[in-house]
Amino acid sequence: MEELNFDVVVVGGGPAGSSAARIAAENECTVALVEKEKEIAETVRTSGVTWISDIKKFKIPEDCYNSIKRFSFCSPKNSVTISDNVAKAAVLDVRKTYRFLANRAQSSGAKIFTSTNVSEVLKNSDGKCVGVIAKSIDKHIQFNAKVIIDASGFASVVAKELGHVEQWKKFGVGAEFEVKTEELEQDNWWLMVGQEYSPAGYAWIFPTSKNTARVGVGIGKPDSEVDPTIRLNELIDKKIGPIKDLGKIEKIEFHYGLIPNEGLSRKTVYDNLILVGDSAGQANPLVLEGIRYAIRFGEVAGKVAASAIKNEDTSERSLIPYEKEWRKAIESKINSAIKVQNRWVGLTDEEWDKELDIINELTADEFLDFIRADFGVSKMVKLATHHPKMIVRQLFNMVKGT
Repeated sequence: MEELNFDVVVVGGGPAGSSAARIAAENECTVALVEKEKEIAETVRTSGVTWISDIKKFKIPEDCYNSIKRFSFCSPKNSVTISDNVAKAAVLDVRKTYRFLANRAQSSGAKIFTSTNVSEVLKNSDGKCVGVIAKSIDKHIQFNAKVIIDASGFASVVAKELGHVEQWKKFGVGAEFEVKTEELEQDNWWLMVGQEYSPAGYAWIFPTSKNTARVGVGIGKPDSEVDPTIRLNELIDKKIGPIKDLGKIEKIEFHYGLIPNEGLSRKTVYDNLILVGDSAGQANPLVLEGIRYAIRFGEVAGKVAASAIKNEDTSERSLIPYEKEWRKAIESKINSAIKVQNRWVGLTDEEWDKELDIINELTADEFLDFIRADFGVSKMVKLATHHPKMIVRQLFNMVKGT
């Protein structure tokens, strides 16, 4: 067995892992980024929805995404479109983006190991994580590390093997086709709600170019037993709702993914170990997106790990600034979003028709703050003040839990 020594070993080559690896390497750590697939983003498991402000902050190139200016919702008997003059949302080219992030980590000094699947977690006599054993194409490799960053996504490979976490019990399952279409509004996304689309979630049309889009269905588990793949094929075959306006649809590629939906319920720091991204449950419950959190807190994880290594103390106490930082940044927002989500899961078709009337009252900025789960108390007070109608005040009351 080959044995390699690194300061930091990052498990998982998604946006969280690549971002953590890059920052740790930039802070003078030796870094291994371990990815089980043959290539970074060989399999696409996400729709790639995110926000322009985050994209610019992370310096992701413009050729990695399609900009969105209009946001359309439809329920069984209602539809609304909110427009903006400036694009504020985006649909990522997932492969191109993830590979850009991984290449940036490699350029910073991280060593990337693809086709390398973690099979065992190494512990010292105190039971603390000190490395991993992974199987590559023709050999086993022992990676020794001072800090392990578990960015393995929904599976939480390292943390689960150590017994720190159990499998997520509440999660979203998404199935989508990348499609070529005859007709498409390139700057307009669709979210479709109600029993016909998804009994506990939503369906979507997310344009990726002038004639390609991702059409998908997300189902909340265990709230519904519906198979999202079966429902997706039904919607496309029957051309339900706005899908009928796409004209002829040619399926290019199928995507399937799982995302945790239990809020920020996990402890994310242990001796020598940090959890980040989907391993940590860092996802927005409203539209179940988390790429921006993965990149942002991946960077924080890399920085905190490097600092702990420099100070020769990688105990939980030295790594806790990571958890404090991400909790301060998003915990209250995610908790508020869960209240909204819990309401949405229980809505009937008729109630969804009325819910869209609430959404129709919002400006583009207010809508985006809402759907991004970016509603602190001050923003919600401002929203309730600007919209004295009782129907919009429901949003404020929902988020405040009254």
